[in-house]
Amino acid sequence: MIINFDIEKYKKVFLEENAKYNLISKNDERLLYEKHIFDSLGIRLFFEKYNIKPCKILDIGCGGGFPCVPIALQYPEYNIIGLDSIKKKINAVNNIKTALEIKNLNLICDRAEYLQQKDFDIVVSRAVANLAKICEYALPKLKNNGYFIAYKSVKTDEEIQESVKVLKNNNASVIDILEYTLPLKEIYTRKLICIQKTH
Repeated sequence: MIINFDIEKYKKVFLEENAKYNLISKNDERLLYEKHIFDSLGIRLFFEKYNIKPCKILDIGCGGGFPCVPIALQYPEYNIIGLDSIKKKINAVNNIKTALEIKNLNLICDRAEYLQQKDFDIVVSRAVANLAKICEYALPKLKNNGYFIAYKSVKTDEEIQESVKVLKNNNASVIDILEYTLPLKEIYTRKLICIQKTH
C-alpha cells in the first residue's frame, strides 16, 4: 500500500498524545502502524472497488483518531468528521490535527444519537459496538444510497444475522464483505462490512 503522508511524523505526534491521554495500550504502541494505521486504511478496498469520489464521511466513535485521521491524511480531498463522546479523546485528536495541519478533518464531541446531521455519503466505525447497535446510530445519518462501512474481524456472519431487523427498518442491506490481512507475523484477517441505505 502506498502511503501518501509522512507516517513517521504522524506516529511521533500520536505517541506524544498517547503519553498524555492513554489512547491505546503500551503494547499496541509497538504495532501502531500494523494494528491501527494500516487497518484504518483498509477502506481503500471499498473506495477502489466502488469507485468512490471525494465525499463527506462521518467516523462514529473515533476514539484516538482511528480510522478518521489516517483516512483524512491519505485522502485530503475527502471531508472527514470524527465523532466521539469522550472529551479527552476529542482533545487528543484535535491536537494531532493541529500538529499535522490536517485541513479536511473536523471533530465533534457528542453522542451519535444526538448528532442532527443526516447528510453523510459514508459513515464508518471501528471497534465501537456490535453491528446491530452501531447500525442504529449510523444508518440514520446517511443520505439515500449512502454507505455504512463497519470494520470487523471475528463473528461477522453472526453479527450480520443479528442486524437483520435494524437493516430492514432503515431500508439498508449488506452489499459486500471485503477482507484483508494486517501485516503481522500471525495471520490476522479483518473485514469491512459494506452496507448501503436505499430509498
